[in-house]
Amino acid sequence: MKQTTIQYKLVMAGTGLFLCFFLVIHLLGNLQLLLPAAEAQEQFNWYSHLLAGNMLIKIISWVLFIAIIAHAVYALILAGKTKKANGAKYVYDKRANVSPWNSRNMGLLGTVILIFLVIHLKDFWYVSDFTTMGLDKQGYKDMYSVVVLTFHQWWYIAIYELSFIALGFHLLHGFFSAARTLGLYHPKYVKLVRYTGWLYTAFITGGFMLIPIVVYLNN
Repeated sequence: MKQTTIQYKLVMAGTGLFLCFFLVIHLLGNLQLLLPAAEAQEQFNWYSHLLAGNMLIKIISWVLFIAIIAHAVYALILAGKTKKANGAKYVYDKRANVSPWNSRNMGLLGTVILIFLVIHLKDFWYVSDFTTMGLDKQGYKDMYSVVVLTFHQWWYIAIYELSFIALGFHLLHGFFSAARTLGLYHPKYVKLVRYTGWLYTAFITGGFMLIPIVVYLNN
């Protein structure tokens, strides 16, 4: 039973770190949206076209979907095992005094992120691959205009910002948890792991949260 739990945690750590790496690549591509509107449209549409026509990227996208599903499924399995192992709850639970809020609410944070992913994929991936859309001057699908129209809906920006706040809390705990599972959270490197986790989380959440605001103001 103990070995099985460790294996589950290793899968969680592995898929989580893969998704962390993907977020960096995804953000770096999306930072083109911060350019002046005309330049951003040209650059982003070229970038989107490059990704859409690359077989390697398509394979990676399917690996990404599998990683997301595996991460979510194994999280549910681990949560069920933890609940079963703990048995009945104590009348007075003091965990709030010794553990951060996000570590005790990873299920809630993960659910918010998963719901956002469904909305996000529907508004961008589905529109790009399964609908007829306009072309820009270079003849590429005008994904930039789709982004602009989407980010001019106040309710979408609100959902987007709240979802990335949830992602930030999720990443922060997940980063440290993965480090422990992989044996990297050694006392000698605790400060390095902590600073890396905080910097990574600030870069990812801050970068993504800035994009819709800049797109809204620049268009």
